[in-house]
Amino acid sequence: MLRVVVATVLGLSSQAAALQVGFRAPGVTVPRAAAYMQTQVESLLSANGALVEELATIGPDVSELTRLRFAMQFPDPSEAKAAMRENVAWRAGAGKSIVDSAAKAVAEATAGGGWDNEPVRAAAPHATAINEFVSPKNILTLSTAKGDLVYVIRASGVDDKTMMSKVSVDQVVDFFLYAKEVHSLVANARSKQSGRLCNVIFANDITGTRKPPDALFGKALTASSKSFEKLYPGLAGPTMILNLPFILQAFVGLFKPLFPKSVQARLKFTQAPVLSKLGELTILTTDAGKRKSFLAEIDNLLDDGFYATAGNM
Repeated sequence: MLRVVVATVLGLSSQAAALQVGFRAPGVTVPRAAAYMQTQVESLLSANGALVEELATIGPDVSELTRLRFAMQFPDPSEAKAAMRENVAWRAGAGKSIVDSAAKAVAEATAGGGWDNEPVRAAAPHATAINEFVSPKNILTLSTAKGDLVYVIRASGVDDKTMMSKVSVDQVVDFFLYAKEVHSLVANARSKQSGRLCNVIFANDITGTRKPPDALFGKALTASSKSFEKLYPGLAGPTMILNLPFILQAFVGLFKPLFPKSVQARLKFTQAPVLSKLGELTILTTDAGKRKSFLAEIDNLLDDGFYATAGNM
């Protein structure tokens, strides 16, 4: 059982693709006091301004907020520039179709002033095959009142073995990276609107897990995880491993060193009773009461100190 949970957690903790982006964050506006003081984004841009501007010479079409995330993740200018060059090359080459599809889909999803998830879900790479297995039943994204995205993953609900019998590793990697591009666009738009740097909170639910990920699925997760670290630095906020079986809670100290160092500082093992009692996750998109209870649970789990340290790197 220990091996099963560790394999599942390591595989899904930073990857599963949630294309049910969900709902607009309520009331994400800049407070009146912002007229007299800098917003968080303005302060961060001021503190990292020189490097942000240097990165513009490499990626003139890369948004200022994305360049800020690179500067914060890689304070060493040489590392930041190398990462930006790789990012620009990917966006102009192998990732161009993913980037273009995500931009078009998000524009369509927000055209009515709210969020229509269907254009985003339909435009995902290899959607016809993969959407059968990845859906709001097992993986979705919701919004906190502060504007962060909450990436909810019910690992036990993904029939990864059957899925990998129908699609390739590369196809799954493309699907995941498209989801990350959508998240990046939404998080940056909210950051620009509110003046607060918004991130993605990972809520990995271990409820019902009985087997490790399929080997090919694990390979796809590993490949996309490495790409995520390089292509979307500074986007990930806290990573929570939720509802670990009681018998394994004593081994938490052994789990943490198995995660990348970039994840360890944001990692938290805890229980989420509201989430554990849900069947399929879809109910979080249809039942406002349950969604409110779950998001309140997430807020409570992320105490202010942890949130400030892990959520805004």
